[in-house]
Amino acid sequence: MTEPVPDQAVPGPELAGPADPAGWLTLPDVAERLDVSISKVHQMIRDRELLAVRRDGIRRVPADLVANQTVLKHLPGVLNLLSDNGYDDEAALRWLYEPDDTLPGATPAAALSGDQAREVKRRAQALGF
Repeated sequence: MTEPVPDQAVPGPELAGPADPAGWLTLPDVAERLDVSISKVHQMIRDRELLAVRRDGIRRVPADLVANQTVLKHLPGVLNLLSDNGYDDEAALRWLYEPDDTLPGATPAAALSGDQAREVKRRAQALGF
């Protein structure tokens, strides 16, 4: 039996961890939002263009990382920098959603959608030093 596909992001409280996003998308939801096949979504995850983690046994993507029918522009670069510094997907998720009062939006993930995206990339790169 398959899980029903919601029309929009699953609200965070029932799935949220200590530093999780407010909403989640299942992989079929991401494919629909990006207008690509599910296999393309899996490839994007493997290529670190998109972040997916398991919640309640289902791979999910933070909804705010997929905006306006595209992945946030600087997300793949940040994910690759974090991976190069030894961060797995869960650690990358925690880093992206860790509160940071020095960034607009208060988290690196929120800052990625604004003018501070390059600052987020610089901070991710500095983790290796």
